[in-house]
Amino acid sequence: MVVGVLQMRLVLREARTLKDKRRVVKGLRDRIRNDFNVSVSEIDALDLRQTAVLGVAVVTNSRTFADQVLAKVVDLVRHAGGAELGQYETELF
Repeated sequence: MVVGVLQMRLVLREARTLKDKRRVVKGLRDRIRNDFNVSVSEIDALDLRQTAVLGVAVVTNSRTFADQVLAKVVDLVRHAGGAELGQYETELF
């Protein structure tokens, strides 16, 4: 069993309120879940209106597949509107 974990820091420059932030983060979370069948959660910076930290996890039997899925998630976030991808880190266990 292989567990792939991705942590991403997002910058939401257009978010003026926490409600704006939540709208963008919820849309992104839902899109990632639906497109890649992975677990996604906002894991840090909950009270900062222009910063979000998302955690993504995938469980599979192939290291290659886990790495590919997480790379596709990063690519989707990089090209998604409303949020800029900052730092990110992937780990495979």
